[in-house]
Amino acid sequence: MSLSDIRREYLGEPLDEAHSDPDPFRQFSIWFEQVRPLEPDQTAMALATATRDGHPSVRTVLLKGVDARGFVFFTNYGSRKAREIEQTGRAGLLFLWRSVERQVRIAGSVERVSGEESDAYFATRPIESRWSVYASRQSERLHDRAELDAAYAAAREAYGDRVARPPWWGGYRVMPDEFEFWQGRENRLHDRLEYRRSSDGSWTRERLAP
Repeated sequence: MSLSDIRREYLGEPLDEAHSDPDPFRQFSIWFEQVRPLEPDQTAMALATATRDGHPSVRTVLLKGVDARGFVFFTNYGSRKAREIEQTGRAGLLFLWRSVERQVRIAGSVERVSGEESDAYFATRPIESRWSVYASRQSERLHDRAELDAAYAAAREAYGDRVARPPWWGGYRVMPDEFEFWQGRENRLHDRLEYRRSSDGSWTRERLAP
């Protein structure tokens, strides 16, 4: 069987203007609550960034907060994703929920969350995950796995159960100016609703061809 022979039909529920919320944050909340019991990694989202000269990269991160201001994740400020965010101030997110044949695409500007927010979240992490922040200088090259394991053991020995958040680690907030809600439908005639933020802060909702 060739790759071109691999296909399946999408049989999702209709997504239309009459049954979607005019506020994209509320629409996201509706969908998210529906998938929470269905998806093993419901907070997983692809994060797309790019360098100033347009070289893109994408990876999966975990959503750790969402409110009317935007979508929050945490990372090492020296990582590739962080360096690219600092260059452009922009990022894209994609949630893929296979159980209900849905995607949500988000694009917007990015800001660092406050130190207080980062401290509060860091304190909720398991102690093992807090040690790993000190052990891993994310995206830097390692000689081998043993080097990482040794750094982890050293962090555990050095900090014990008193692990404060280091200054090189914290949160980012993606502040959307664009949402797209995608619902897989039969015969590839998928439903797509796009929301764009106007200059006055209101949202315009339009249907896109699949």
